Amino acid sequence: MSPPGARIEFWYDFASTYSYLSAMRIEALAAAAGVGVAWKPFLLGPIFATQGWTTSPFNIYPAKGRNMVRDIERLAAERGLAFALPKKFPQNSLTAARLALIGADQGWIAPFTRAVYVAQFAGGADIAERAALGPILQGLHLDSEKIFARIETADIKHRLKQQTAEAQARGIFGAPSFLVGEELFWGDDRLEQALAWVRRG
Repeated sequence: MSPPGARIEFWYDFASTYSYLSAMRIEALAAAAGVGVAWKPFLLGPIFATQGWTTSPFNIYPAKGRNMVRDIERLAAERGLAFALPKKFPQNSLTAARLALIGADQGWIAPFTRAVYVAQFAGGADIAERAALGPILQGLHLDSEKIFARIETADIKHRLKQQTAEAQARGIFGAPSFLVGEELFWGDDRLEQALAWVRRG
């Protein structure tokens, strides 16, 4: 049994392939463990930039990128998920991340996050485009025009910068990452270990 109020922080970038896998399963696994989930969207770009990278390491090291694609294909198939790497990779996840912050405030971050990942990695949508994100918001019965206007406010822009800075300050260097207190677990294959750590108290 997990301690009362136990939770795991799920840090993810919408452009991250392995975060897609985690987003589609974390709620069910956490619920079974009696653990709450704090959804924490952030941007990997600024963190990569501090390491001198201008793109994903999967692009910088082509052999690694090819292996990642095949690895995701295998894992997705095992889990009944569709997967196809979008033509543009990594995608610009700024708008989706800002929208997710509003979703965190209003209680729709989890279904929104899953829908964005499915649109991108199963449907090939360009999540940098409002034309792709608007129908997702509308599918959740939300006022997309009102929400798009909100993400242009200084408050939301600042919060995303702040959340990204917090991720870096807490040692996050990739996505998905899971924090239990200050204990860091990196990668979809560490989700079960992170949940077991929560249950230790």
